[in-house]
Formats: sequence, C-alpha cells, structure tokens
Amino acid sequence: MFCVHCGTLQPPSADYYQFFGLKRGLALDAPELQRRFYELSRKLHPDRFTRKAAREQQYSLDATAILNDGYRALRDPLARAEYLLKQEGFDVGEQRGKDVPPELLEEVFELNMAIEELRHGGEDARGQLEEAYGRFLAMRDAIDKELDTLYRRFDDTRDRAVLQQVRSVLNRRRYVRNLVNEVEKELAPEGQPAQ
Repeated sequence: MFCVHCGTLQPPSADYYQFFGLKRGLALDAPELQRRFYELSRKLHPDRFTRKAAREQQYSLDATAILNDGYRALRDPLARAEYLLKQEGFDVGEQRGKDVPPELLEEVFELNMAIEELRHGGEDARGQLEEAYGRFLAMRDAIDKELDTLYRRFDDTRDRAVLQQVRSVLNRRRYVRNLVNEVEKELAPEGQPAQ
C-alpha cells in the first residue's frame, strides 16, 4: 500500500483479499482478519494524512472505506461467500419467490396457511408457527454446517464445481433465512419488532 522508495500511500486495491493480504478463500481465520483490520485501521486512518498531499489524503479516505466494507464482508461467512462468488463470476442475485427450493415447498405452503389463520384470529396456528420456527432454525443450522464443509473443500481444492455447490446452498440458506424472519415477524407481540 505504500511506495517502497518514498513511503507514500498508493491507490488502494479494491479486492478485499488483496487489500487485507489474505489468501483468497472461504474459510478464513477470524482472529487474523480482525488483527489485520486493526493494524490497517491504525496505518490508514485519515488523521495520519492531514499534512500529506491531497492525493494521499484521498487515498487514505478510499482505503478506509475499502477497509470497513471489506471487513464487514469478510468477517461474515455468508457475505464472504457471496463476495468470492461474485469475484469468480457467479451470479448471486436476490432470492426470488419462484426459486423455492423443492424440499421446502410443502413447508412454505403450510407456513402460509398458518400465517393466514393467525392473522384472522386463529390463535391455534401460533403453536404450528412455533413448531415451524424450530424446524427452520434447525434447517438454517444444518445449512451453515454444510456451507462450512463446502468452504473448506473449496479452499483445499479450488474446484469451481464446489463454488457452484456453495452458490446453490447459499440460495437455500437465503430462502430459509427469509422464512425465519417471516415467522419471527408473525410471532412478535403486537407493536414490538421481531428479534
């Protein structure tokens, strides 16, 4: 980031892995990422460049923005996977309603019925929603374990077919997250936001 000859700050890399000096991968060492974040925060803080040329001041501002955005993306395993997939040319568009994972079709149908019943005063549906909530949380946890395994497999093999699997599992994870959020919203007491 700094010129080896004169020590001036150079234009920062927009690639988060390169910016943090990390090997491109999905299973990162979280404490190491945090250590590098704090180290770079101290080196690149705009206050350190107030007496430097305008170009270096701007590079510091740019680097600080990349640092913060990169840290947010890389510390979250799901955001990290989406970032890497985009970098590798995979489409990771937002989940659409027609993309319901086939294994969840029946669950979604039952959930929608229970939500409608609850909205129309059928308190009996609350128990059904609470059961669904537990199932969705368990699904989310299982998907997270599956993703962790795929992350390590990709890092070991660098196989693009594994990235395709990651993309598919992330889509399923996103859908389950939306179901969890929907149930939380319906189960939240009147006037209180969902957890």
